[in-house]
Amino acid sequence: MAAKKKTATTKLGYVEGFVLAVPTRNKAAYRKMAAGALPMFKEYGLLRLVECWQDDVPKGKWTDFFRSVKAKRNESVVFAWMEWPDKKTRNSGHKKMMADPRMSQFKDMPFDGKRMIWGGFKPIVEG
Repeated sequence: MAAKKKTATTKLGYVEGFVLAVPTRNKAAYRKMAAGALPMFKEYGLLRLVECWQDDVPKGKWTDFFRSVKAKRNESVVFAWMEWPDKKTRNSGHKKMMADPRMSQFKDMPFDGKRMIWGGFKPIVEG
């Protein structure tokens, strides 16, 4: 009797991703802000956060990360994602974070939030 073949299932329920431009001189402030907000996000259901500072990001001919956020010469690109158990937890977590009085410590962000690109995604392949 042949063994049943296992089908791949995703471990992640929901992923939120974002790209933004941060003045390069604000790297330490950005890192401090991200690390400071992480415990609150985890309190409201976040499973994992990964914040990445540009390292090997090429300039494209038609599109690239820099153009996507209108990065200036003195800015660096941050690429990040958040892993949530599901979309409902993500939506609820954001709502709770925005109502949390501790968020007032982050009112002066070290970047221009108007140029931030973000969105929620359902995983389709995971390895």
